[in-house]
Amino acid sequence: MNAPLPAEVLKQHLIDPEICIRCNTCEETCPIKAITHDSNNYVVDPDICNGCMACVPPCPTGAIDNWRLMVRAEAYGVQEQLGWEELPGEKALPEMAAALPADDVPAATDLAAPAPFSAPGATVPPWSAAHPYVNLYTHKTPMTATVVGNYRVTGADTESDIHHIVLDFGELPFPVLEGQSIGILPPGLDAQGRPHHARQYSLASPRDGERAGYNNLSLTVKRVTEDHAGAAAHGVCSNYLCDLAKNDKVQVIGPFGHTFLMPNHPRANLIMICTGTGSAPMRAMTERYRRRIDTGENGRLLLFFGARTERELPYFGPLMKLPRDFIDINLALSRETGQPKRYVQDLIRERAASVRELLADRNTCIYVCGLKGMEVGVLDALRDVTVQGGQDWSILHDALRREGRLHFETY
Repeated sequence: MNAPLPAEVLKQHLIDPEICIRCNTCEETCPIKAITHDSNNYVVDPDICNGCMACVPPCPTGAIDNWRLMVRAEAYGVQEQLGWEELPGEKALPEMAAALPADDVPAATDLAAPAPFSAPGATVPPWSAAHPYVNLYTHKTPMTATVVGNYRVTGADTESDIHHIVLDFGELPFPVLEGQSIGILPPGLDAQGRPHHARQYSLASPRDGERAGYNNLSLTVKRVTEDHAGAAAHGVCSNYLCDLAKNDKVQVIGPFGHTFLMPNHPRANLIMICTGTGSAPMRAMTERYRRRIDTGENGRLLLFFGARTERELPYFGPLMKLPRDFIDINLALSRETGQPKRYVQDLIRERAASVRELLADRNTCIYVCGLKGMEVGVLDALRDVTVQGGQDWSILHDALRREGRLHFETY
């Protein structure tokens, strides 16, 4: 058990501003609203934080996982943290506190415990996933990549302007895995005169490169011209990327991500559920499987892919050319002329028998990527399919999370 500690000592939770990519995951996840941000930093309020750890597993970079033993009266306040460019070093504690082992220091000493936190997906990777490298390059030490390709992958007559962008790293190491992401540092300054923060993008290529055997990777980027409410908005990084030309240089940080990883053991099955640019990691995993199609190592691939119309589906043409016995493709089109609206959760229910069959196999992993609003619909559909088969969804859901077989990457 933890030994009691004088109330003036605190294990303060801090976010590393050099690694943080300002993705807002921690603030959205925190159940007690202890995390806030401004245009510079994301920070933890020491007067609210109770060390529940809910924000730690979802963080893609590990910036959230920093702690300092502090005298409570000297704890770093919100305003001080907002002005940081880097984390401060350790402070010496008074003799009485310093004599105590770190394990005896509770995350908080006088705050009520939070409500139990339950993430919708796993916080660990599949058991057979390869070891990921993370945070090799930071805001202070970015990698320079060269643009070797930039292609629009949606119909030219559609509003959805999505690009497939290929970046080459030359002879410098940038090891990645399917399911990881990178950060792009757009040039220029923000409204406060500071350099723009990095924007995070999932990889659309497998571990051995967009072109097999080359030290490159690809991204799937949608040009942002309006916000979710339909109001005009200019996406700083998305427009920068979509306008890049061949041989342009790009500042890259990362890679990020240590849980949204594909399994490596033979005969592993994948259920992939995505919308729009959420197709990026699904393309990476599918291409990894395609390149070893003749090895006999592949399990089954079941894809649920949503968009408004066929011409707004990224990679629609190449996707349709894949062998039907290689991947089971199910398209959910919500605005296709002459067709009823269908969403990915509708197709999951329509394909209930196939989904149940795969869920019954411990070699199956599920990946969900797209807008955050799809989480509830997908979980409800998986629950309905499971209950219809006479199983208890709560038991299966817990097992999928515990075993690293249900993963969400939503934004």
